[in-house]
Amino acid sequence: MERVLIVGTGLIGSSVGLALRAAGFAGRIDGWDQSLLELRAAQEMGAIDDIADHQRGALELAREADAVVLAVPVLAIKDWMQHLSGVMRAGQLVTDVGSTKLEILGLARKLYGGEGQAVFLPGHPMAGKESGGALLAEGTLFSDAMWLFTPATAEPTPSEREWRSWVGFFGARTLDMDAARHDEMCAWVSHLPQMLSTALAALLEERFGDAPEIAAIGGRALRETTRLGASPYSMWRDVALTNTDSIADTLLALEQRLGHVRENLRTPGLRDEFSLANKFRSRR
Repeated sequence: MERVLIVGTGLIGSSVGLALRAAGFAGRIDGWDQSLLELRAAQEMGAIDDIADHQRGALELAREADAVVLAVPVLAIKDWMQHLSGVMRAGQLVTDVGSTKLEILGLARKLYGGEGQAVFLPGHPMAGKESGGALLAEGTLFSDAMWLFTPATAEPTPSEREWRSWVGFFGARTLDMDAARHDEMCAWVSHLPQMLSTALAALLEERFGDAPEIAAIGGRALRETTRLGASPYSMWRDVALTNTDSIADTLLALEQRLGHVRENLRTPGLRDEFSLANKFRSRR
C-alpha cells in the first residue's frame, strides 16, 4: 500500500493518518474535509501530506489511492460510497470508521466487490473522545482499542488483509462481527451511554443552569457521568437515524429499570440492584 486517501480529517481521520505514520507507513496520505481549517490542521500536524479542497479533487485522488478511509458521519459515509463506486476499480479498498454498520454493509454489497469493482471493508474503531477535531488527534488513539469489522466478503482480499495488518500495527485488537449484532451491541455499550449522558447533562442545565453550587459540589462522579454530554450532535444524529430501533429498545429498557429503582428506594430491591451492578463492574 503506497497511497491512502482519508475522507474526513477530524479526530478519527487525523488519528488514522498519525497512526499510519507512527506504524511506519512511508507512502503518501491525502486528505479531504468539508472544513478547510480541519484540513490545514491535519496537514500541519503531519496526519496528511496533501489536501483536496473540493469533492471533485478528492475523487480524482481516490482513483490513484490504494485505500480510501471514510472518517465522516454515517450518512456522509453512505454518500461517499456512492460517489467512490463510480471511480474506483478492482484491487482498491474502501473502508470506513462509522459507528453503525448494518446500512453501510447493505450498500457495500450493492456497490462493491463485483467484477472490476473495488472492495469495501466496513470497520468501526471503538476509540474516540467526547470532543472532535484534528487538533485532538493522536497517533496512539487506537492503541489497545478494539477495531470491529463487519466484512462484506466471505474471504478477505489481499487489500483487506493489508489494511487489517495496518490496524494491528496501530496497536488495535480486531474482532469480526455480524453487522446486525454489531448495531445491537453498540446500542447497549456505546449509544445508550451517550444518550444517558446527554439527557442527564441537558436535565441539569435546564434545572440549574450556571448555578455556582453545581461546580462546587458536583465532583468527579458528575464529571464522569456527564462527560459524553460534550459530544457533537452532528455525529450522533446519524447514529440515531441509522440505529433507531436498537437505541429505542435500550432507552425503553433503561426507563423501565429506572422505574424499578425508583419504586424500590425504600426496599431491599435497591440492595439487589447494587449487587447486580457490582457484579457487572467486577468483571471489567
